[in-house]
Amino acid sequence: MAEHIIELQNVTKAYGDNIVIEDMSFYVNKGEFITFLGPSGCGKTTTLRMIAGFDLPTSGKILFKGQDISQLPPNKRPVNTVFQRYALFPHLNVFENIAYGLRCKKVVNEYENDKGERYSRKEKLTKKEIAEKVKKALEIVDLEGFEKRSVATLSGGQQQRVAIARAIVNEPEILLLDEPLGALDLKMRKEMQIELKAMHKRLGITFIYVTHDQEEALTMSDTIIVMSDGVVQQIGTPKGIYDEPANTFVADFIGESNIMSGTVTGEKKVKFCGKTFDCLDEFEKNEIVDVVVRPEDIHMCAPEESQLKGKVLSVVFKGIHYEITVKVGKYELVVQSTESRKEGEHIGLNISPDGIHLMKPKYTTNVFDGVITKHNTVKFADGEFECDVTQLYPGSYIDEEEYLVLPSGEKLDLTDTEVTVEVGLGDITISDDEEAGGTTGHIISIIYKGDHYRLIVRTDESEEDFVFSTEDLWNENDYVSVIIPKEKIKLALKAVEVKK
Repeated sequence: MAEHIIELQNVTKAYGDNIVIEDMSFYVNKGEFITFLGPSGCGKTTTLRMIAGFDLPTSGKILFKGQDISQLPPNKRPVNTVFQRYALFPHLNVFENIAYGLRCKKVVNEYENDKGERYSRKEKLTKKEIAEKVKKALEIVDLEGFEKRSVATLSGGQQQRVAIARAIVNEPEILLLDEPLGALDLKMRKEMQIELKAMHKRLGITFIYVTHDQEEALTMSDTIIVMSDGVVQQIGTPKGIYDEPANTFVADFIGESNIMSGTVTGEKKVKFCGKTFDCLDEFEKNEIVDVVVRPEDIHMCAPEESQLKGKVLSVVFKGIHYEITVKVGKYELVVQSTESRKEGEHIGLNISPDGIHLMKPKYTTNVFDGVITKHNTVKFADGEFECDVTQLYPGSYIDEEEYLVLPSGEKLDLTDTEVTVEVGLGDITISDDEEAGGTTGHIISIIYKGDHYRLIVRTDESEEDFVFSTEDLWNENDYVSVIIPKEKIKLALKAVEVKK
């Protein structure tokens, strides 16, 4: 069985009230190339910094070979870090940059005195030992003969290799790499991806890598940890995550996908785009599911031989394939093929069972904790909304003094009554007029689902999320107000006493 070299157990990291990493648990096997993948701000660099010791977890444990190192300082941990900006010393040449850590390092040497007694002593490395280690590191990164070169004269790729050499010369058990290819151009980045993977093979040490680049993660990793909002969304092999995404975020973030809503109609049968298809996933009959079909898994054919018929909206040449957008009824599907089609052409589309992946929807409704105000409105998610409080007590009504009157004639003052608020995904609209709705926030996520967009708006203060569907196209980070019709807000009493 593989040895767990690093393990995070229920790790949370918070800065004040801001939770950056929430209850994170995973392990890294010895010798593995593992990648933290996610959008900016998802917590991947914070996780790396906690493993390195630059940040300490608020709660939970970080184990190295089973030993708790959560509070251990960085210099006591068997890890070295390569940063995006490399952090090379501009006044030192290549040799001195790589040798810097070795000159500060002390090793334990064993000796024997005249009486045959053995003793140990901490000593600095000799000049010869340092030179040998630097030479070996330069060979690994393919920079032999560069010892006397100034780092200022090196290209971005060469500087990155010097940074890696400086990290591996200390022979760490774990190498941490924080977006080390981010400063390179596309061609150099692709070359370095291959070199890093080969370097990992030669060294045999554990690589923990951070990137927001999906192709980078798929190219190099043994295992990928997909993160969003400080939470692990999925852990798996590159192929496993690509073929079997756990949710719509992963499906949308890793590669390109057609994501649609569907309904299971029978055993291994699902209906989407108005048609029923055979599939390989098993769900309960009539269950609502998210359907993922990768563009390369849709095959074009003659209309009379097809499961779906559509009209070509656009054709874009991508170098190794054409990206073809096809209108199928009210849906838009993206197809990738080495064959081209003409805009306006009517074509057929077929999807085989192994090209269809079903997932449980992550979001089915919005639920919030709320409080009834003195105006019989409901306060939740940093805002205040009009609502029908009579639904809390069937047969009740509001009198002229704004008291709730029960069928028995008893009057209730609902002020400060705690309630659960539920709003459907189709019951929310947004506006760029900040005064139009009951609360405001930024759009943090947009996923196209064939005939509509699924948006998430997050409020500023309490960071509550509104998830909803819309046919309108918005931009991520747009600041909007959230509008919910009074009749669409469902209320339920919590187990608390109301004032009489």
